[in-house]
Amino acid sequence: MYDIHYHLIYGVDDGPETLEQSLELAQASINDGVTHIVATPHANHGYPFLPEVNKERLDVLSQRLAGRLTLGLGCDFHLSYDNIEDLFRNPAKYTINGRRYLLVEFPDFGIPPNIAKTFYDMQCAGVTPIVTHPERNAILMGTPQLIRNWLEHGCLLQVTAGALFGRFGPRIEASVHKMVKDNWVHLVASDAHYIKGRWPRMGQAYQVLKVRYGEDVASRLCVRNPRSVFQGEPLKDQPEPEGVYQDAAATRRGILARVFGR
Repeated sequence: MYDIHYHLIYGVDDGPETLEQSLELAQASINDGVTHIVATPHANHGYPFLPEVNKERLDVLSQRLAGRLTLGLGCDFHLSYDNIEDLFRNPAKYTINGRRYLLVEFPDFGIPPNIAKTFYDMQCAGVTPIVTHPERNAILMGTPQLIRNWLEHGCLLQVTAGALFGRFGPRIEASVHKMVKDNWVHLVASDAHYIKGRWPRMGQAYQVLKVRYGEDVASRLCVRNPRSVFQGEPLKDQPEPEGVYQDAAATRRGILARVFGR
C-alpha cells in the first residue's frame, strides 16, 4: 500500500519528536503492509515549512529504512495568502515529490470564499489539489455542494483511514462511507502523527473497504490511485462520482431555462 498523507518527519510539526519515534511509526506501517509513504509536514502558521530541514531528516529516515520502505516528500498545505503566493512561484516546493499533486488542508472554522478560483488557478499552473480529510470538517459535511463543485472541476478527495472504522465517531464514519459509496473518494491515507492516538492502520482500512465494497475498490483507493499520486501520473479507471455531473448538468439546464424561458 501507498500512504500519501503522513506526518513522519521528526521535530518539525505535531508528529514525532525524535528520530526513534519516527522509526517506530514507520515500522508500524511496514508491519501493516505499507511499502511507500509520503512524509507531509504541515505548512501553516503554527509550523514553519522548512524544505531543507525536511529533506535532510527524510534522508536520514530513508537510510535507516532502506530496503523496507520507500519515502517521498510533500506537505500538508494550509491555504494562507502567503502559502498560495509562494506555491505559484515554486510549486515543486510543496507538491508531492515535486510533481503535480498537492495536499490541501482546510481550517475547521471556515472555507475561503474564493477557493474555487484558487483551485482553478492551481490547475492552470499544473497543480492538482487533493482535499484532505473532508469527513472531519463540519462545514464541508454540512455543505456537500462545495465538494461536488470541486470534484466536477478536477479536484481529488482523500479521506482518513481511521474514519472508515469509527476512529472519529459514528457520524464521521457514516459520512466517509457515504462518500466512498458515491465514488467521491480517490484516496485513503492515514494522516498518522504518532503511535499513541494517531497511528497509521492502513491495513485495517483496506480490509474494511474490501469487505464492504470489494477488492477492486480497496486496491483503487489504497494502492493504485496513491501510487499514481506518488509517481506524479494521472489517475486511471475512475468511476463516475454519483450526483456530481448530473447535478451540474441540471443546474446548467435550470439557468438556461430562466434565461431563455425553456
